[in-house]
Amino acid sequence: MASKPSPFASIINKHRPALASYEDLYKHCHANGELSTQERETAALVTSHLKKLLGGGDLDIRPNIGGHGQIAILRNGEGKTLLLRADIDALPVQEKTGLPYASTKTMTDTDGQVKPVMHACGHDFHITAMLAAAETLLASRSHWSGTIVFLFQPAEERGSGARAMIDDGLYDQSKHACPIPDVVLGQHVFPLQAGKTATRVGSVMSAADSFKITIYGSGGHGSMPHKTIDPVVIASYIVVRLQSIVSREVPPDETAVVTVGALQAGSTENIISDEAVIKINIRTVSTEWRDRILASVKRIVDAECMAGRCPKPALIEPTSRFPLTVNDESVTKVVSGGLSAYFGDEHDPNVKNVLGSEDFGLLGSSIDRPYCFWFFGGHGREYYDSMVKEGKEHEIPVNHSPFFAPVVQPTLKTGVDAMVVAALSFLGK
Repeated sequence: MASKPSPFASIINKHRPALASYEDLYKHCHANGELSTQERETAALVTSHLKKLLGGGDLDIRPNIGGHGQIAILRNGEGKTLLLRADIDALPVQEKTGLPYASTKTMTDTDGQVKPVMHACGHDFHITAMLAAAETLLASRSHWSGTIVFLFQPAEERGSGARAMIDDGLYDQSKHACPIPDVVLGQHVFPLQAGKTATRVGSVMSAADSFKITIYGSGGHGSMPHKTIDPVVIASYIVVRLQSIVSREVPPDETAVVTVGALQAGSTENIISDEAVIKINIRTVSTEWRDRILASVKRIVDAECMAGRCPKPALIEPTSRFPLTVNDESVTKVVSGGLSAYFGDEHDPNVKNVLGSEDFGLLGSSIDRPYCFWFFGGHGREYYDSMVKEGKEHEIPVNHSPFFAPVVQPTLKTGVDAMVVAALSFLGK
């Protein structure tokens, strides 16, 4: 790692707690993730840990916001107000990492189905790094001034957690009374080499719109297709036609993805079903092309249903919606400058657009406040570099993979230090 001329290096080295206990906490969180909206034990663990911190009595902890969300407010004199965010939910993924602390947990989801649970997106690192950053900032209060809100958000994976906290009165001064931040900051572990950080000014993560589309037909015997309207055939035409949106409607220099993740119909081979269901996900990086692509999807569905003689129009139901994540220029320059000074060449200030999506930005945009979101790496450097050298970069596990297994260190230390550096960049004396 490059030398650290950062003025915050000595502060962090002096006040960062020994991370062995946080490594254990991380492993516990990894093995005991909880699905979106069901993060009861995780939230209780966070609350308990915050109360036990040295100086934790100075934290104003407010739980049960928008479900299992919570904030901890640390007031430390005059200055800006920062909101630091960590998400806490896990995914319905069967873990295949083989780690000694791998999750074997199952939970009954809100749809009544028993599902495996895994922290396949790194939120266990976000929780642990935030708690260790909180301890560091508590211990180093003589070096900064202002107010910090540590926010632990549920249900990010469903794109509903930030909105749920806001709608439940997060910023309502007559309810949860979160101090209105001047700046909102967040980070995410990412499939980069551990020890690296990265961000960019402007659009950094895509918008994501997901839909369940039900195609209506008229079912019957497989031997008499002329007496039916086959929704599988109509759905198949829709799937093929959707591929032409990006290839034939979107300019080559514009980034967009249209994915059909599921096509479901029938239960046996000799019965023509009366319904087919398509589940699609759309990723865009600009408001203009988001709107145009969504309109194209509806046009294609309606046209194919008409061509196929459907007895009624398709039902298009939104299932999740993530906004564009657009980093504020001035805020991001401050954050990026702090990370560059601290991490040296390990920080990339102009990372490429990421087509993953986040609801983080709503915590700022809903109150017209600027924000910055950045990434920190999780893969062992030797492993990552060797995979790239061998032309196997596509085999490196990414977020949401059942094989996603960031190395504990230096991933955790990087996440802690990056969050503290970002906070001190605004509040440091």
